[in-house]
Amino acid sequence: MSRISELENLNCSVRLDNNQQAFFELTRAGLWEKEAQQLQYGKVDYDEVFRIADEQSVIGLVTAGIEHVQDVKIPQEIVLQFIGASLQLEQQNKALNDFIVWLIEKLRKEDVYSLLVKGQGIAQCYERPLWRASGDVDLLLSEDNYQRAKKVLIPLADNVEQEYKTFKHIGMTMKGDFVVELHGTLHSRLSSCIDRSIDKAQNDVFCGGNVRSWNNNGTSVFLPSPDNDVIFVFTHILHHFFIEGIGLRQICDWCRLLWTYRDSLDRRLLENRIRKMELMTEWKAFAAFTVEYLGMPVGAMPLLSENESRKLHRKADHILQFVLESGNFGHNREAANGKFCSAWYKMKDFARHSRIFPLDSIKFFWHFLWNGVELAIIK
Repeated sequence: MSRISELENLNCSVRLDNNQQAFFELTRAGLWEKEAQQLQYGKVDYDEVFRIADEQSVIGLVTAGIEHVQDVKIPQEIVLQFIGASLQLEQQNKALNDFIVWLIEKLRKEDVYSLLVKGQGIAQCYERPLWRASGDVDLLLSEDNYQRAKKVLIPLADNVEQEYKTFKHIGMTMKGDFVVELHGTLHSRLSSCIDRSIDKAQNDVFCGGNVRSWNNNGTSVFLPSPDNDVIFVFTHILHHFFIEGIGLRQICDWCRLLWTYRDSLDRRLLENRIRKMELMTEWKAFAAFTVEYLGMPVGAMPLLSENESRKLHRKADHILQFVLESGNFGHNREAANGKFCSAWYKMKDFARHSRIFPLDSIKFFWHFLWNGVELAIIK
């Protein structure tokens, strides 16, 4: 039975048009490097498919998916458009990787040690790391290293953003185009129990030494161990889902991380952490979304059974609608240019998400509101 037929049998509330169906099929094919299925959806506007892929920052995945199309002829000019955009991604990623070498070595010369989180580290979980859309360079540092890193990098920066001392976060632009963000913590701003578990994961990294490394052109770049990285990545997804808006690339990152380390993840530890954070409902909802729309194999998705996945289609649909609406990091929210508009969107999102996460949405909203008051006072 085709995936579309399965969706229709589930009576899903989301009805994807031909272009969206083609987009998701190509994304799945690129995400797992397998033959694209069921592209015969009727007339497809591939310019619109390109627009959605760009909006969701997954052009590289869709391009890889196009390579796995056999029975449908996609217009040559569209294929060339996707290939050209992906080759640009390659160049951007190579430049960013070179910059990371410079940055890490600069810090190490000053005895500053950091972990690369998200971004280029997660990219190494993809079959084609250079075709993942690149972003900022996020460094996680212990308290002492965070303070020392500021002293080393701020004098070298072209522009420095306001520091948020409450979160131990500061951003800066370096060498013209590269944005570096220093993090003393990866707190979610959603609940205290979530942040306590994040602190424990960070402590396991810094004090327990549970890291992995990426050989970036001869330079060892340290990344969190998979067991800790899964916590950081998933809570970051929830932060954007509830507070800023979320795109498909972030969820694809989570899929690839779980897939790459599917045989070595400590599932008992993961379950214990998710329960302590009181996020089991959210975990299973996003897991069902990845299985239903991104083709994540159920067996590789921790804490989700096939039977549960089928029952969670309404929550998966809600996530789908929000992803399509908000775009990567909420970039579709063009109207949210001022603080009032931004706050209004946040309130609407919390209310909207309460339809599938009723208790947590209320709890997260009040925590976020109080957190904002603290931020305004302390900065």
